[in-house]
Amino acid sequence: MTRREHLHYLSALGLTPLTSALMGTDPMIKRKISTTNELLPVIGLGTWQTFDVGESESERIPLKVVLQEFIKGDGTVIDSSPMYGRSEKVVGDLSTELGLNSKLFTATKVWTNGKDEGTRQMQQSLKLLKRQHIDLMQIHNLVDWETHLRTLRQWKDEGKVHYLGITHYTAGALPAMEKIMREHPLDFIQLNYSIASREPENRILPLALDKKISVLANQPFEEGALFQRVKGKNLPSWTSEFDCSSWAQFFLKFIISHPAITCVIPGTSKVSHLLDNLKAGRGKLPDATTRQQMVNFMNSI
Repeated sequence: MTRREHLHYLSALGLTPLTSALMGTDPMIKRKISTTNELLPVIGLGTWQTFDVGESESERIPLKVVLQEFIKGDGTVIDSSPMYGRSEKVVGDLSTELGLNSKLFTATKVWTNGKDEGTRQMQQSLKLLKRQHIDLMQIHNLVDWETHLRTLRQWKDEGKVHYLGITHYTAGALPAMEKIMREHPLDFIQLNYSIASREPENRILPLALDKKISVLANQPFEEGALFQRVKGKNLPSWTSEFDCSSWAQFFLKFIISHPAITCVIPGTSKVSHLLDNLKAGRGKLPDATTRQQMVNFMNSI
């Protein structure tokens, strides 16, 4: 996509180059990957549903703009999975076309049974994402995790993956995740954590801090349910104290203000939503007292 085409698309959305330039007024907050001290921006990009599109320009051009604005806004972490339909291929195709592939911290997953099938699937992910290596490979929903963990350790030694981890999206899986975290060295875990789903605060997030395991948080908006809860309501005036100007920023700032969270990965195919999300990674974050105030407010509506 040329600069002219990019600007034309932004204009059609009611956005301007100044809109994205405002992203640079404050630096993006970054957190260290606990096992290496590599820095990651706290706001990433999920691809579930949003990047599962076909080959047409009408489907792909909006995603090209999202990727361009994501990088311009200091984002790097993009998360996908073979479970997400065509998302890996779309990320690989578009990021390569735009010359942005090497600027992404690419995370994906293995989601199958058996060593041979797991190896085949991960090799396919490398091909689809157009990468020589994957920054983070995760065992999706703990499927055959013992088998894949052995393979991932070998792949890490060979330089095919830089980091390895495990994921799950249900609170019922937290005890199993905790057991693996205690018994096996990991670089990352990924789980559902939001102002409405706070179960990880009890044991998992403190353990992640103690074991120096980095954390990706998914489903920050509870698949849109949080926006429905606050529909028609104004932000409380006190949210300005931590540089919050939208409900998306309210929900994201709550998540990244927890010291165990390395990065949150909201998914979107809309550039206006992306720019709003990226602002959550800038400016002040709520302290412990304010976090409780945020919880109390949500519980009151």
